[in-house]
Formats: sequence, C-alpha cells, structure tokens
Amino acid sequence: MVLLRLEDVTVRFGARAALDAVDLEVAEHEIVCVLGPSGSGKSTLLRAVAGLQDADGGRVLLSGADQAGVPVHRRGVGLMFQDHQLFPQRDVGGNVAFGLRMHGIGRHEQARRVDELLELVGLPAAQRRAVASLSGGEQQRVALARALAPEPRLLMLDEPLGQLDRGLRERLVVELRGLFGRLGTTVLAVTHDQGEAFALADRVVVMQDGRIAQVGTPLEVWQRPESEFVAHFLGFDNVVAAMVSGTAADTPWGKVPVPEGSPQGARKVLVRPAAVRMVPPADGLRCRVEARTFRGSHVAVQLRPDDGPPLEAESSLREAPEEGAQVGVVFVAEDVVVLDPVSGPEARGRG
Repeated sequence: MVLLRLEDVTVRFGARAALDAVDLEVAEHEIVCVLGPSGSGKSTLLRAVAGLQDADGGRVLLSGADQAGVPVHRRGVGLMFQDHQLFPQRDVGGNVAFGLRMHGIGRHEQARRVDELLELVGLPAAQRRAVASLSGGEQQRVALARALAPEPRLLMLDEPLGQLDRGLRERLVVELRGLFGRLGTTVLAVTHDQGEAFALADRVVVMQDGRIAQVGTPLEVWQRPESEFVAHFLGFDNVVAAMVSGTAADTPWGKVPVPEGSPQGARKVLVRPAAVRMVPPADGLRCRVEARTFRGSHVAVQLRPDDGPPLEAESSLREAPEEGAQVGVVFVAEDVVVLDPVSGPEARGRG
C-alpha cells in the first residue's frame, strides 16, 4: 500500500524551480533514499513532504489524504536532521521523551517507551546522561530514538550521518537498516553519499536540477544507470558518444561490444572500469598507464590510448601494471551500458 505520494510537486524560489513537477511514491514499510548533488532539490523535497516548505504546485498525499494546509505537527511524520538538534538543557531521557510529552502521553508510558527505544538504538541505561557527554554517534542514536518515539507513520532523515566519520557511518547505516526492518518503519531519507544510500535503501531516487533522473533498487541504479548524469554522479568517467548497431558500438576507442537487446542508434555508452580488460599491447587498443590509485579491494588504472579519450580500468592489487607501461585493452560486453540518448533533466524519471 502506498503511504506517501507526490503528484507534480513544484517548489520555486524566484525564477528557479527547486522541485520541478516531481512524482514519487513510497510504500508502507519501504526505505527510500533520495540521492543527488548539492542543489539538486533533495532537501527541498523532504521539507515539502514535512510541511516545512509550501509547494507552489502539485499535491503531497499521506495515506491518500492531501496535506495542503496541514501543519507539520499534525502530519504524523518524524524528522531527524544532520545536526541532530538535541536539547542541551535536557538529559538523554528528556530528549527522547519530548515528542511523547507533546502528544500528551502519561509519565509511566513515557518512561517505558524511552527505556524501550534506548535499548533498541544501543544506549541502554543512558536516560540520565547529559547530551554534552555524548559522542557524535551517541547523539545520532538519541536523535533517532526521539524521532521514533511518537511512532510516526513516516520517518524522514536529512543527511542523518553527515557529521560522522566514515567508519562510524558505515557501521551505523547497517544498524539503521536492521532497526527499521524490525520496526517496520517507512523511511524517506536524503543524502549526497551514494554508499550510505545504497546500503540503507530498498529504492534509490537520483535527483538532478529539481527533477528525478532515475529510480530503482540500489543494484539496478548501480548496474544500469540510465543517463550520462547518473553515470557521472556514481563516479563513472568512461562515457562517450557512440553509434550502436546490433551488439557493437562505434566509439572513439573503436568497436566496443554491447549486451544483446541494447538500444540502437546514436547514444552515449558507459564502459564500466570492469569492462576494460588489460592484455599485451599487440592484442588490443594500445594504451599507456598514466596513473594508479589504490581503492582498497582493487587498483584504479588510468590509461591514455594512442587514439581516443582517457580510460579507467580496474586491476587486482597484484596484477596492476606500472606507471608508464604499455598495455592493450579489450572490452567485455556485460559491463558496457548503453545510456539514454538524452542526458540531463529533459528525461524526467517517475517513481
């Protein structure tokens, strides 16, 4: 069942459309992450759903009810922001219980719910601790418990882990996904961090210039970006113009194989680094190794072909060629993606 529906939602700041006729659906118990660069409209979308920003057009519906004119505190949503916004004058228990008091919940039930939530977020017996004594990760957990306390029908997170170091973010995002799954929480989160979004979400929404560029599962978006913008946003640089005919594409690197059933004609083609296989120089497209970058599990190898734009390849740690070496390149069709002919906001995705 659809819990949240956006229909042609538009928000303008002067002549600029921060949201441009956006359509999106979020089902009950689903975790949806809105991903995009700064200025793409993702935080404006969250604020429009929460009622913190009036829409200039379209409708926001929760459980089928139009939210026009409904104030924030009556929408039944929970909000958690990057800076946590905890009350420094209250202890941990007082912060978590804040929303419960606002809803008129009795003291006994408040105490029971606070105990339960602090246990859930991994801070048992922390009720009397001062906010100032908490680490960044602990503050994040308290803010989450406070947002969950009134049992919102929709929990919205705005860059919830943005102030934490990467190691802590990676641990907490796994914990959050498990927690939301146990509670059956419906979540709409916004982030600029693709790793965070892909680890947390059931579906990812990629935004560009106030419109939705692509919607899909994390695996779908990662394996098959639909446009040049999405490919570049995900960090892929091997994108070139091509003419696709059958199972091959004419590119600046010569003939590149493409998967069966690929769209035909004038297109952009993404050659994922995994598709670039290095062989002896005489056996493929001749390239010189310009640079190597250690990426943890593999080495990113920057190649300069004798003819054509630069290429990025992947190599195992042991097999990475030396800088300055000459190699040949061949391409593997399964990691080549034929993109939409139109890149940019003209091709609006719908959720």
